[in-house]
Amino acid sequence: MLNHLEVCIDNIESLHYAQQGGATRIELCSSLALGGLTPSFGFMKQAARTADIPVYAMIRPRQGDFLFNDDDVEIMLADIHAARSASLQGVVVGVLNAQGEVDTDILRSLMKEAQGLGVTFHRAIDQCIDPFTALENIMSAECERVLTSGLQANALSGADTIAEMVQFCGDRLNIMAGAGVTANNVAEIISKTGVKEVHLSGKTTRPSMMINYSKQAYMGNADVDDFSVPVTSAEKVKAVLKAPQ
Repeated sequence: MLNHLEVCIDNIESLHYAQQGGATRIELCSSLALGGLTPSFGFMKQAARTADIPVYAMIRPRQGDFLFNDDDVEIMLADIHAARSASLQGVVVGVLNAQGEVDTDILRSLMKEAQGLGVTFHRAIDQCIDPFTALENIMSAECERVLTSGLQANALSGADTIAEMVQFCGDRLNIMAGAGVTANNVAEIISKTGVKEVHLSGKTTRPSMMINYSKQAYMGNADVDDFSVPVTSAEKVKAVLKAPQ
């Protein structure tokens, strides 16, 4: 039985749909297409005003790997402060060293700045060489939970490893399964892993509401349709909650 269904979003419209679908927690991001980056301060503040459920801000200053330099860390510390100032309930972090291990020094600094907030360690763990040593370090840092796909492309493929993580951590750390979670596989993921929390985007798209516009200019890559807006589907979120468990 699920205790939490977390939905990751990157626009305020999606927050409304996630809540309508029954989400119990929000992971607030920008650029979900890049795996999720830090949302703007304005987005944090509006989410705090709008949400009836806890909102955790992604703290990730750039796309790419999770090996961060001193400048990156200063940005992350400032963004954690911003999340608190915006009255959010928590943050989502993940930091590694060049050897594919949790960077315990940086994590300790982030946790100190996040004192009083909930903290999730994100799927950076899925790029660790030894996930169980990583879990020990994450527990020592006193994070609340880990989001993981079991070191695989999606949570169903990584279900065996996720189950091992659940057994390894017991009640010391919540394991949240994420990546590729849908109404069609959530029951199997829960059954195989024993997780009590799952994470999904429930993404769909809607057409632009613009009536007239030029089609010659692109705001980014030409293969990305600027007039197809990605949003969370309340129906997809609701279907995950209603799936037999």
